[in-house]
Amino acid sequence: MQLKNRTALVTGSSSGIGLGIARAFAQAGANVILNGFGDAAEIENIRAGLEREFGIKARYDGADMSKAEAIAGMMERAIAEFGAIDVLVNNAGIQHVAPIEEFPLAKWDAIIAINLTAAFHTTRLALPAMKARKFGRIINVASAHALVASPFKSAYVAAKHGVAGLTKTVALEAAEHGITVNAICPGYVLTPLVEKQIPDTAKARGISEAAVVRDVLLAAQPTKQFVSVEQVAALALYLASDAAASTTGTVVPIDGGWTAH
Repeated sequence: MQLKNRTALVTGSSSGIGLGIARAFAQAGANVILNGFGDAAEIENIRAGLEREFGIKARYDGADMSKAEAIAGMMERAIAEFGAIDVLVNNAGIQHVAPIEEFPLAKWDAIIAINLTAAFHTTRLALPAMKARKFGRIINVASAHALVASPFKSAYVAAKHGVAGLTKTVALEAAEHGITVNAICPGYVLTPLVEKQIPDTAKARGISEAAVVRDVLLAAQPTKQFVSVEQVAALALYLASDAAASTTGTVVPIDGGWTAH
């Protein structure tokens, strides 16, 4: 149980990659704090199921990651209960696909707020307790789009490039305090977020949804396969471990070879 007596907070963890990471951490013995939107009964089933299956404490906090006050409240509650957040995973994200001259202003603001600014707020609020314990792991779930761009995703690509820069900066600031800060950059994982953008991309490009999967999403990944949630969770688990104490300031692709081009 490599994370026994540790507490992990995973934003955007009511489904998809975030839930996969939360499950992996719970299995490794960590107490977990879930966050995200969704059906209340479904989320409660997930929370209770993690406690039952792994014998850990699981909490749920529905804080809206687009609002600084809501994030502050969530961090305060978590630290009050557990003393510190030992492992912070900034995973919450949204997407919108449109040409820049048609990009809705509200969508730009929301994507920057949730995909980038939220990570700034959680990080600044987690660090004091991490420093006091001389231990911390901050894992930012970025994207291959933190390293390369795709058309029609100006806000998302800008936010994820920002996450890469934030990761490196905080890694340097925290390096002498037993705290590591890294970013995971998955290629396409078949999550609800990706499934939802398939019709939007089809419309933007004037092609079929099947063509989007074949010629747009997986065209970039030499393996021609989606990355699995479990593979991303396994990388997060390594970065949270003692074995990764010297791994900091990295932006790690897990993208089927996409960014090797």
